[in-house]
Amino acid sequence: MRPLSESFNPLQFPNLLVGLQTSDDAAVWRLNDTHAIVQTVDYFPPIVDVPYAFGAIAAANAMSDVYAMGGEVIFGLAIAGFPADFPPEVITEIFRGGAEKMAEVGAVIAGGHTVQDAEPKYGLCVTGLVHPGHIATKGGVQAGDALILTKKLGTGLISTAAKNGRCDAGVLADAVASMARLNRTAAQIMMEVGVHAATDITGYALLGHANEMAERSAAGLRIRAEALPVLDGALACARDGQASGGTGRNRKYLADKVRLPANLSGEMNDLLHDPQTSGGLLIATPPAQAAEMMRRFATAGQDAWLIGEAIETPGLEVV
Repeated sequence: MRPLSESFNPLQFPNLLVGLQTSDDAAVWRLNDTHAIVQTVDYFPPIVDVPYAFGAIAAANAMSDVYAMGGEVIFGLAIAGFPADFPPEVITEIFRGGAEKMAEVGAVIAGGHTVQDAEPKYGLCVTGLVHPGHIATKGGVQAGDALILTKKLGTGLISTAAKNGRCDAGVLADAVASMARLNRTAAQIMMEVGVHAATDITGYALLGHANEMAERSAAGLRIRAEALPVLDGALACARDGQASGGTGRNRKYLADKVRLPANLSGEMNDLLHDPQTSGGLLIATPPAQAAEMMRRFATAGQDAWLIGEAIETPGLEVV
C-alpha cells in the first residue's frame, strides 16, 4: 500500500493546476492550452423553511466556488439525503429550486445521488470551465490592492434569528434574495478587468476567508469596518443574541490571527465572524483598475463596495 502522502502528491499530476496544495475554492484540471475543468462540491441542511428557496440557495452556494475561480458553470450533479418519510412534494421543490438556479446560466443538473439520512441535506457537485492561464485564486494579493466585496453581510445572523422566530419577514426575504443571487456577473467583470486574487465568502465568515487570502499572499489585508455593507436587520439580530454556533467557532479559530480594534462593538464583532451562505466575492485588484471595475459593476447593476486595501504588513487587520 502506498503512503498517504504519495496518494495526495500534486507534483505527480502536472495537469492539476489547483488542488490540495493550495486549498483553494475549487480544483482545476488542465485539459489543453485553452480549457481547464473547475470542479467543486458543497451541500448542507436547510437554512430556510421554503423548499424551493433552499434548493436555489444551495445551488447558488455551490456554483459560487466556480465563479470565485473565474470560471463558467456547465453542469452539476445533485447530492442529497432525506429521511425515509420525507414528503415527496418537498423533495421535488428542493430539486426544482436547484435545477432552475442552474438553468439561469444555461447549465443543467445531469444526475446525482440521493441517500436516506436523518437530517435533510442538499447540494451540488458543480463542473465548470476556465482558461488555464486566467484562474483567480486566493493567493496573489499585492500591497496596495483595493479590496472589493460584492454582497452584503449578515445572512447567518438573519437565518439563525428566523429559525428562532426572532426575525421580521421582510428582513428574511432580503437575505434569501441575496443568498439566491449568483456571483456570475461579478466574476465575469472581475476577470475582464483583472484581479490579483479572489474568493467567495461562505462558512468561515468575512474574516476567515480574508485571512486565507492573507496567509497565501505576500501582503496583508486591512478591512475598514465602517465600509462594510450589511443586510438590513442583521445588526439588530446580533444585538438580540442571534449569533450561530459557527460564529463562536470562527471567533475562536481567528482569535490569534486577526488584529481587531479595541473599540469594536459586539454586534460588529459578530458580523465579521458570521458564517455566510452563498456570500459575495472578495476581490483584490490593483488600485489603477479598481475604479474601472466599480464602474462596470454599476453599469451591470452588480452591487459592490470598496471595503479596504492590501498592506505590506502580513496578516489581517480591521480598523
